[in-house]
Order: sequence, then C-alpha cells, then structure tokens
Amino acid sequence: MTEPFKLVEPRLVPPLDETFRPAVLANHAFQIEIEESGGGVPLVLALERPDESVSRFETRVFTQSHHRAAANLMYAERLVRFLLWQRGGWRVYVGGPSEIGEYIGQCYSPDGARAFDYHFMGEDVYERPFTVVPCAASEAPARHESELPLGRHLDGCRIGFDLGASDLKVSAVVNGEAIFSKETVWEPRGQADPQYHYDMIMDALKEAAAKMPRVDAIGGSAAGVYINNRVMIASLFRGVPKERFHQASYLFLRIRDELGVPLEIVNDGEVTALAGSMSLEDNGVLGIALGSSEAGGYVTESGNITGWLNELAFAPIDYSPNAPADEWSGDRGSGARYLSQQCVFRLAPKAGIEIPSDITDAERLKFVQRKLEKGHKGATQIWQSMGCYMGYAIAHYADFYDGLKHVLILGRCTSGRGGPIILDGARDVLKSEFPETADRINIQLPDEKSRRVGQSIAAASLPAIDQEGG
Repeated sequence: MTEPFKLVEPRLVPPLDETFRPAVLANHAFQIEIEESGGGVPLVLALERPDESVSRFETRVFTQSHHRAAANLMYAERLVRFLLWQRGGWRVYVGGPSEIGEYIGQCYSPDGARAFDYHFMGEDVYERPFTVVPCAASEAPARHESELPLGRHLDGCRIGFDLGASDLKVSAVVNGEAIFSKETVWEPRGQADPQYHYDMIMDALKEAAAKMPRVDAIGGSAAGVYINNRVMIASLFRGVPKERFHQASYLFLRIRDELGVPLEIVNDGEVTALAGSMSLEDNGVLGIALGSSEAGGYVTESGNITGWLNELAFAPIDYSPNAPADEWSGDRGSGARYLSQQCVFRLAPKAGIEIPSDITDAERLKFVQRKLEKGHKGATQIWQSMGCYMGYAIAHYADFYDGLKHVLILGRCTSGRGGPIILDGARDVLKSEFPETADRINIQLPDEKSRRVGQSIAAASLPAIDQEGG
C-alpha cells in the first residue's frame, strides 16, 4: 500500500530479517500520533457470526480533514484482517469515517485486494455472502460474545488424536493417563481422495483402541475451521477438489457414526490452549503451536472458549512492504510465515543452508534441526529470528486478547534447542520493548513429552461420555 502509514524499526532486529517491521510497533505509534493530533475520532469494528455473537474492537483514527487521514486506511484494513482471522465473521460493521468504510468494502469484495478473505469467510466458513457495512461509530452493534466449556473430561477409556501436516499423533488415554502414544508420518495435503485421510485416521484410531478394553469417546484436533464436527476448510484437505470436498467435510461424522462413540474435533490451537490451561491449572491461556503452520487458541479467564477462529496463521504481524506473501491467501506478513516450519524453510537460504528438495516437509525440518543441535551458526540465527518474531507477535496478540496471562509455545519447531532459543528471544523482546506486558504475561514451553504428544492427550478430553451409554 502507498498510504503514509509509518512503520517502526524494532529495537531487537531478527538476525536474518532486517526489513521486519512489527505490526504492534506501527499500531502503537499510530495511536500516539492520534493523541498528539487532539484525540481523533472513534473507529468501531464489529464482526458478526451466524450464532448472532458479535465481537467489537474500538480504536481511534484521524479526522477526515486531518492531513494524515490517508494513514487511516492501512491502519483500519490491517486491523480488519487481523480481527477476521482471530475472531471470524461473515458481516463486518465499520463504524467511523465514511472513507474507511468504503475502502474496507472495496478491499473485501469479490474483485478486491482481499478477495481470498471475502470468499473464505463468506462461502467457505460461514456459508453466506460476506458483507461490509459502513456506518457511524454509534451505529455499530454492541458486543455479544458467547463462551463454551471445552474438554477437561478425563473419565473412561478415550482416544485422542492430533492431525498435523506431516504427522498424525494418537494416544490411548485411560482415566486421564496416556497408556499408549504414537506418531505416524503422512502426507495429507497433496491427496485428492479423502479416502486416504479416512484410512490413515481409522488405522491410527484402531491401533489405539486395541490398547484398551473399550473405547468410550474420541477427541481430535487439526488445523482448520470445524463447526459441529464438520470440516469447513482445512489445509489437510487442500488437495481435495471442490466437487469432492463434501466427503472431507463429513469425514469425522462418518467416523463417529461407524465407531458408535461420542467424537469431537476442534481447531488444534484450541486444544493447545486447553492443554496449557489443564497443565497450568489456570486460565487466560493463549496456546501457539509452531508446526507446519501457526495454530492459535485461547482459553478465557473463565476457563471457556469463544466462537472465534483464532487462525493466527493468517493474522498479520509484519507490516513491511517486503514481508513474505502467504502462499494461500497472497497477503503479506501473515503469522505462518514467521512462526512455523514455513519460516525455517524461508530463512534457510539466508542462513547458508541448502535443504534437499526430494524429501518430505517433516524431513526438511529435521534436516535443519540437526544442524541446529550441532550449533550451526545459520541454523541458530533462524531460531533466534523466530524468537524475535514471537516476542513482537505476543505483544501484538496482547492487544486483542483481553485477560491474557499465559502464553504456551509448542509444536515441532520447538523441539530440542529450538524451543529455549525462541522462548529466550521472545522474553528479551518483551523486556526490552514492552516491560509492562512482560510483567503480566508468563511465556513458557511444556516439557518435551508434552510438546510431542500432549496435543492428542488433551484432545482426548474433549467429548463428554454419555453416562447411560457408557
């Protein structure tokens, strides 16, 4: 974008990315400008979901007559995109100066710069036309959030699974204790036939089932959007053509019916947060999983989840015009390019590391991680860069998650030396640039075992068991 929106160089620069311009610094600088200009005018962004819940985000922008008013457009558009992927919505009210509402409407249209978001949020996720409603700030609808309890059921014989892009994890859990866990390498994203996914998942479930006297319930997690156990959209099924996607959409309902037990599947980020809340015995937990993509989930201060998407992989954290583009949406600066194995692959050439092209993504990550374990300077700089990214991302997320007290970081990228390097880097950023945030938010890693299979164990606690049936 060409609007005069001021970007801020970070105090701690990622070793392999000198052009990184954190979203949080730009947003904070913008608000300082607003205060210095006399306080500006309100901008209220309200996002409506089909269950009639409404999220609101209130901020301030320049008056339309101010000479810096053009900067409002990029500021508002980046906020809208972040909120769409964090909270979700099929209708967005833009309450404020009319130019902003008109601009957002143009961007988020079938032919606009954010056409991907228009189709994704409208047709794919919420199955209704995506709509932008410009209005006065006073006309934006009131906040109406809904919360639901998530998991924490530890009774009986359960199976938990976690579907990653490169491995499938499964656990057999008896009265809250994992008696069996296994990881299986798979390649789901390139498969056009949903039968491949069904067969792999069923084989894993049956293997776990064989370790217990019976199966009372099954819980699962995976990247993507799941509503009432239907797959609305998920990277695991990207290879499935549109005309066959209904088979993928109802896959978990099919498994539930065939096995005859309660089954629940939710976004992997939600289970990450649930695992953190259960292990910490506290709430206000944001879970961030650094795997094939970036997964996020939030357990509120009351110990529940919201109806939000928490798809932080697509939420922008870098406003640099040179930021890498996401391969799916085409937008620049999205979280997955900084906080997942995509970041490792992106920075490897800058680190002087040539990764073999004829191996799976899981093997490619392990290839670089082996160099990290041996102390390779370039590999170390990759993870140091991810630590910087994480620190600025957490500061940014803290502006959007009320009551945030804990951030739990896990996923394949945190195995071995990588996890502590990311953790130390994130803490250094917060202490240096955001001391108040550093004082109130605890960032931590789970232990190695929890990082590897804890997701599937927490997933096992998702369904309630029908006491009459079991």
